Amino acid sequence: MEVKVYGADWCGDTQRTLEHLRELGVAHKYINVEQDAQAAAWVREHNDGKERKPTLDLAGQILTEPSSRELDSALREKGFMA
Repeated sequence: MEVKVYGADWCGDTQRTLEHLRELGVAHKYINVEQDAQAAAWVREHNDGKERKPTLDLAGQILTEPSSRELDSALREKGFMA
């Protein structure tokens, strides 16, 4: 079970989310949608055709551009952190 972060290197919100996950010690996989056409299509599929960054997959729960508080809550709910 892992957290997947779909985003872009230039995106400030993506970088903030990745840094937050690192600070929490939560294992995650970063997928750069600008280098992976299938990942970009997946993001659009889950965001009404928009490529919103970051979009996260937490064991089946999809979060789009979450705040740190929203992300923490979802991580706790899914058992990624205490």
